[in-house]
Amino acid sequence: MASLKEIKERIASVRSTRKITSAMKMVAAAKLHRAQREIGALVPYADELQSIVAHLASGEQSEPIALAQVREVSHLTVVGFASNTTFCGAFNNNVGRKVVEMLGSEEYAELGPDSRHILSMGRQLSVDLTRQKIEHECGDEHLAEKPNYLAYRTMADGLMKSYAEGHTDRVVVVYHKFISPGVQRLVCEKLLPIELPKAEESRLGEVEYILEPSRKELIESIVPRQVALKLFTAALSSVASEHAARMIAMQAATDNADELAASLSLEYNKQRQQAITTELLDMMGGKRES
Repeated sequence: MASLKEIKERIASVRSTRKITSAMKMVAAAKLHRAQREIGALVPYADELQSIVAHLASGEQSEPIALAQVREVSHLTVVGFASNTTFCGAFNNNVGRKVVEMLGSEEYAELGPDSRHILSMGRQLSVDLTRQKIEHECGDEHLAEKPNYLAYRTMADGLMKSYAEGHTDRVVVVYHKFISPGVQRLVCEKLLPIELPKAEESRLGEVEYILEPSRKELIESIVPRQVALKLFTAALSSVASEHAARMIAMQAATDNADELAASLSLEYNKQRQQAITTELLDMMGGKRES
């Protein structure tokens, strides 16, 4: 049984830890609010771009779009988004597990290490893949924490060039899709070849517009922007999901600290009361003997 001094020290330690977890929760909540605001500002633009592409794709085209051509997968590129830091529950482990699960799936199981290129956006994903001896390339850790559109546009241009030249046949993005502060869905989305939206997804109506330049040239100009936007949106969604996961984890840690402190305080009071009772009994016994 621990002494009163040891219990008192443990209570002080737990309360100190509780202050740290509570502060981390508040910081994560503030960062989550900022990330939600950035995603909210991006959604209308993404929806409008999707609508324009759907309207253009619904018309007659003389030639298929190069970035939409589907071919047999002999070379695969995977872009995984995780965080640089920990204390966010199973957020990072789930991304690593999803990447490994996808590589071992029936569709990609026959691809060897030379036929796949894995880009890790986030230090913790790189650590996880290294631990499992999976060859990968480390992306810019700063971009995993603070996404920048111009940097991701450059990355998207490189991926599209690699796809157009036949160095890769499919580009897949693995990340946590932010739904709400309490819900983040781990998804595995195909970035290339791009799937052109259907005509019913257009909000432009059935008006016949006069297009200049041609419909095909417009699509080939807009689609690369849409690919870059999808990659940037995945990065923003991953960051928002990370902050949400950390906020939930720190809230759980704070609640556990409160419960442990209350339990230790109860144990301390019981032992203190028992010590006082023992002293009183000793005093009473000594008085009778005298």
